[in-house]
Amino acid sequence: MIKKLFKRYNIKYYNFILFFLVISLMILGVYVINEVNDEFTNKQIVGVVLAVVIMLVVSFIDYHFIVKFYGPLYIVSAVLLIAVRIGGTSVNNAKRWFTIAGIRFQPSELTKVLMIIFMAVFLSQLMEEKKVSTVRGILGFVIYYSIPAILIFIEPDLSTLICLTMVLVTMIFLAGLSYKFIITVLLIFIPLFSVFIWYIQRPDQKLLYEHQQERILSFIYPSEYDDETMQQENSVMAIGSGQLMGKGFGETKDNSNTSKANLVSEQQTDFIFSAVGEKFGFFGSVIIIGIILLIVLQCIRAGRQARDNTGMLIGVGMGCLIGYQSFINIGVATMLLPNTGIPLPFISYGLTSLISTALGIGIVLNICLQKRRY
Repeated sequence: MIKKLFKRYNIKYYNFILFFLVISLMILGVYVINEVNDEFTNKQIVGVVLAVVIMLVVSFIDYHFIVKFYGPLYIVSAVLLIAVRIGGTSVNNAKRWFTIAGIRFQPSELTKVLMIIFMAVFLSQLMEEKKVSTVRGILGFVIYYSIPAILIFIEPDLSTLICLTMVLVTMIFLAGLSYKFIITVLLIFIPLFSVFIWYIQRPDQKLLYEHQQERILSFIYPSEYDDETMQQENSVMAIGSGQLMGKGFGETKDNSNTSKANLVSEQQTDFIFSAVGEKFGFFGSVIIIGIILLIVLQCIRAGRQARDNTGMLIGVGMGCLIGYQSFINIGVATMLLPNTGIPLPFISYGLTSLISTALGIGIVLNICLQKRRY
């Protein structure tokens, strides 16, 4: 059993660059969270230590052994999503969390990584049979996607659903989805999206919850929804106040510091980038975005050099997850996207997100250890 779990690896092929880039973001996240609200610092430190241990251990577990359990992993993910809907903790009219011994666990964060593993195996099988663009392949993808998607939607957790959808659509595209099918879908989707935008502006619309409708409409008509846009406006103000070099840590204790004045609520989670911009300034923010980009590129590189299609899809899927999630988080904080809650990978406070993403990176690191030799 141990031999199946762990192989003999040549340590020179270990991707130390990816490993230390991830750890550097985790450490930066602890510093920023401590500045925003030091009540969460100790929990985040524990989460970082646990995440690093998991990432390190998983990186030496043969990913072929892990993907053998892609079916049970899918079932576990679905069961957790159902369970949280039944017995989860309600926060702001959403049931997304279990609360165990004062610690929150969010199944939808774990689902993103488990779905990447499941779809990587499913799509690689279709690639071997050259049936990605067949009715069976597309219908299977839609069915397997729909079950967790519906469960996440009704929590509701629209931001996670959008991010997961973008990742899985990218994966099936890379698996070899026919361009004819893609063009057909786009020709159908674009008019439907226009109808969707028109419909949700009706007062009697039934597709979205009221707060979701208001967030989208506040993005389209910001002058008519001052209360909804205030959070994002304060976030932009905080980022701008950092100017080029930032305010530094612990230097400003008055109300000119948004973290001290509580101008951005829950700044340690979904709006953590507002604190990053304020503390590090433009240059520091660009460096942090650059680190995230390097992590994404390292994951994609791992996928391109993988020994098989499953490894390729997992590597690229994890890269897409980190890239898309970061784009959404930063886009919301800078008011480029409608207000929606999603953590900034490795930086935002949230143990489920931190550990789940570290788990995925651990698998990518193992893919690097078994990459093709040229």
